[in-house]
Amino acid sequence: MKTQNRIIIFLTSVFFAYILIFSGVIYYSISSYAYTDFYKRLEIRAITMAKIQLENNQDIDVVKEIRQDFLEKLPDEKITLIDLDEIADSEVLLNKANIPQEFIQQIIEEERVFYKQNNTFYSGIKYENYIVVVSAQNYYAEHHMVHLRNLLFFSLLISVLIIVFIAYFFSRTVMQPISKIIKGVKKIGTESLNYRLEESQSNEEMKSLATTFNDMLNRLETSFETQKNFISNASHELNTPLTSIIGEAEVTLSKDRSSEEYKQSLITILEEAEKLNKKTKALLFLAQTGYNKGKINQDSIIRMDELVIDVKTTVEKIYPEANIYLDFNLLPENPYHLKVKGNEQLLHLAVSNIVMNACKYSNNAKVDIILAASDVNVILIIKDLGVGIPEKELGYIYDPFFRASNTEDYSGYGIGLPLSRNVIKLHRGELIVSSKENEGTTVEILLPHK
Repeated sequence: MKTQNRIIIFLTSVFFAYILIFSGVIYYSISSYAYTDFYKRLEIRAITMAKIQLENNQDIDVVKEIRQDFLEKLPDEKITLIDLDEIADSEVLLNKANIPQEFIQQIIEEERVFYKQNNTFYSGIKYENYIVVVSAQNYYAEHHMVHLRNLLFFSLLISVLIIVFIAYFFSRTVMQPISKIIKGVKKIGTESLNYRLEESQSNEEMKSLATTFNDMLNRLETSFETQKNFISNASHELNTPLTSIIGEAEVTLSKDRSSEEYKQSLITILEEAEKLNKKTKALLFLAQTGYNKGKINQDSIIRMDELVIDVKTTVEKIYPEANIYLDFNLLPENPYHLKVKGNEQLLHLAVSNIVMNACKYSNNAKVDIILAASDVNVILIIKDLGVGIPEKELGYIYDPFFRASNTEDYSGYGIGLPLSRNVIKLHRGELIVSSKENEGTTVEILLPHK
């Protein structure tokens, strides 16, 4: 069932039940009041007739005249006066007035009693040595109650119709923004990921929903663009050595060659094959760190100061002309804050990649490695004065095989930084890169200490 229909049924049911109960209470209250009021009127008549007739010994005709002048005539009104001394002789009178003997006995015991038989109401009082019983039909009250019942029923019917209309209008108003979002979502596809939902300015919940969905679309669009860039760059990077290998083999086989030419051709093919092998291994390792996190052992306790010293030694072996300076001035007093839990080989690889990039792209100028710690993280900062990264290209630095436009003169595959970031994320850390073209790059690594 549609949510709109559920809202209509729910609101209609709730208001219908409320109005039904409210109408029932009104009907019962007025009905009880009408009966009580009519009994009271009969009692007043009984007392009045007793006082007039018994205290003043008025003639019955005078009494009737007074009643006609001052008291309203009730339908089928009867007044019965019984002398308690002659009650034994009043049986015929009681039967004629249709008054039960038990009712008379109750009047004698309680002095004021009410009784109802069908639509005839009785009010009896004991006055001195007499019993006065006044009976009449409550014609007006009965007809008024019928009229009230019909009026309430008609009002209930009209109310239900009004409620259904209001519930429909309300549900439509509530569901309209959602329907609008659904229509907008249907327009989104792989070729239209740049489409964004319109954010409502009058409904905070719908605005929050649209904003959340738009944020998700931003992430999806970024992922799709990253995937497209990866496929484009990967196909280019992998195709180049393959083309060189195939081309070299075809040229060599096109005619007979000397042994030296064959040897040189094989050397060329081997070099290109090694490049292809390195790129493939790097790509597979990148995928492993990104998707198979559970398979990598991260149980070792690592001292980051020792790791940084080891990284410096390793990089200097690869780049003997590198100028790497360690800054340990901000080391914490408690060595516990320098310990992290993880995989030493992976962390060594991640930090080494970043330091080697700093040395390579700064042409072996000074590279500072600053180690510090907070109450939560071990902080490692690697700063160089190299070529930097153009500002408009900073958003693509984590795309595999992406290389900045100003790095054409430097060798590389564009896998080191994405790999390093995956390793840092694998250790629940964060990698932050800031750079300015021709001014250098600063990489900040935050790792939670043990």
